[in-house]
Amino acid sequence: MMGKNALGVILVVIGGLMVMKFIGIHLGWIIGILMPFILIGFGVVGIRNNSKVIGSILIVVGGLMLLPKLFGLISLLLAIALIVWGVSMFKNRQKRI
Repeated sequence: MMGKNALGVILVVIGGLMVMKFIGIHLGWIIGILMPFILIGFGVVGIRNNSKVIGSILIVVGGLMLLPKLFGLISLLLAIALIVWGVSMFKNRQKRI
C-alpha cells in the first residue's frame, strides 16, 4: 500500500509541475537544486537496504550534479580567504616596522 501512495504522490507532483509550466510558472531552478539531493537520499536508502552498488552509484551521480552548484560557494569562500590572508600580511608588515 505504501508503494502505491508514493507512486501517487510522485505522479501528482509531476502532473502539477507540468500544469504550472503550461500556465507560465517555471520552477526548473528548484528542481535543478533538489534533484541532486533527492538522488543522494535515494542512494543512502539503497545502501541501508543492502543495495550497495546502486546506492553508491546514486550518491556519486548526485554528488557530481551538485558540484557545479557548489562551485560558486567554494569560489566565494576562496575569495574571502584570499582577502583575509592579504589583510593579515599587511598587519604583520606593520608589526615588523
